[in-house]
Amino acid sequence: MKEIEIVLLPHESNDREILFDKAATALNIARSSLKDVQIHKRSIDARGKQVVFRLKVQVYTDEIPVPEIFTVSYPNVSNKNPVLIIGAGPAGLFAALRCIELGLKPIILERGKDVKQRRRDLAAIHKEGIINPESNYCFGEGGAGTYSDGKLYTRSNKRGDVQYVLKAFVAHGATEDILIDARPHIGTNKLPQIITSMRENILNAGGEIHFDTKVSEFILSGNKMKGVKTALGNDFHAEAVILATGHSARDIYYILRKHNLHIEAKPFALGVRIEHPQLLIDQAQYHCEVRDPDLPPSYYSLVEQVENRGVFSFCMCPGGIIAPCATDFNEIVVNGWSPSKRNNPFANSGTVVQINLEDVPGSFEDPFRLLHFQAEAEKKAFFAGGGALVAPAQRMVDFSNGKLSNDLPDNSYLPGTSSADLSAVLPEFVYSRLQKALPAFGKKMKGYFTNEAILVGVESRTSAPVRIPRDKESLQHPDAIGLFPCGEGSGYAGGIVSAAIDGMNCADAALRLLN
Repeated sequence: MKEIEIVLLPHESNDREILFDKAATALNIARSSLKDVQIHKRSIDARGKQVVFRLKVQVYTDEIPVPEIFTVSYPNVSNKNPVLIIGAGPAGLFAALRCIELGLKPIILERGKDVKQRRRDLAAIHKEGIINPESNYCFGEGGAGTYSDGKLYTRSNKRGDVQYVLKAFVAHGATEDILIDARPHIGTNKLPQIITSMRENILNAGGEIHFDTKVSEFILSGNKMKGVKTALGNDFHAEAVILATGHSARDIYYILRKHNLHIEAKPFALGVRIEHPQLLIDQAQYHCEVRDPDLPPSYYSLVEQVENRGVFSFCMCPGGIIAPCATDFNEIVVNGWSPSKRNNPFANSGTVVQINLEDVPGSFEDPFRLLHFQAEAEKKAFFAGGGALVAPAQRMVDFSNGKLSNDLPDNSYLPGTSSADLSAVLPEFVYSRLQKALPAFGKKMKGYFTNEAILVGVESRTSAPVRIPRDKESLQHPDAIGLFPCGEGSGYAGGIVSAAIDGMNCADAALRLLN
């Protein structure tokens, strides 16, 4: 087996015969001597006038490779040591799967509903502007990731085995493309079936999953975790508790504070979600009038330093939809997602400014300073939009010129948008930096700075504004033996894959404690 790089034009990208021919030519061997060519990595290179696919391939000449079979087989853990897992997002689900592999019994407590029941609450958000605080885009089976795209791109290689996570998704129903694509993506339309498959495997192995089960209290004996109490009055007991509640479960921070368990304010990022017609992004990135049908809708990544502060695109969704992701009444939070085909006519991306501790007035000892700052922006957005989850919005050039938009372009935000002055919604230092960054982005990317683009406020849940500390070795909270802060909500992950890895790491740490 030899590994080489092959370059293909878009129309060649799905032709196995061309792939074999190019591999034989690259190795200067007869085409007939090739047994197989397997793609190891695939990326799009749009730097030149001609957009191409760059492939790292493994070429087999003397043997036929044994195909990898992606299946899962878990032992029965019905009678094993229990581990409580609070939250059924990617951190919680992968913690549960890892617990089963280790011979521990996972008991997942999820405040929201399963993926099927959750859809009804999402429909009410879109059609009626009604939020269920326990079942929404952030809370429920699969967490925020289920209905926010399934992007699996990560730089978290040092935290754990990324390929292990990707292969687990494939074993539960994802396509094998995610193993080779430079920017792997599942799609919101496919994630519910994959999450359901994970749930079924957890239950079949003897684990437990309790929906509509909100944790309201910790059970402690001295400084040792003994379990939790729920809002329904039930107690669940275990000496290992993995806290994987996500970046929006604010009530958990108050429970920790009540028990005098240390938490601290953490920087996050705040801004808007920006949406363009996908055609404009394709033209800019692919240097064309009309995108080649053999190319996927294009993405972008932009960053600019403005007054010594980074302004950057975040969670870019080609062919996507802007989603209403509030978790409580009287707040507007926007995010984005794409279906697997990324075939919607718009492209959206969070565009945000870093918020540091010194930006927010108040005592540095107050762990809720940045959380309150985040919540205030979300409430301002709600009232600026006029209620019913209608979001305040402004055309891009109008925003940079400080002008109220007379009208707004068609967009994907289903509850609706209302023309508003976003300077009344965003903190001044965020607003002014965004104003200056957008024209600069336009100089980097032709066609970006246009009044055909719309800014929708606010993008505020980029990460948790609170960190729950933990020991680097044991992964336990320094004040509570057996409590494992985990994932995005605790400040140790930034996306599906990194959260999944952190969940598995916490399961490993739980085993060390219980042994």
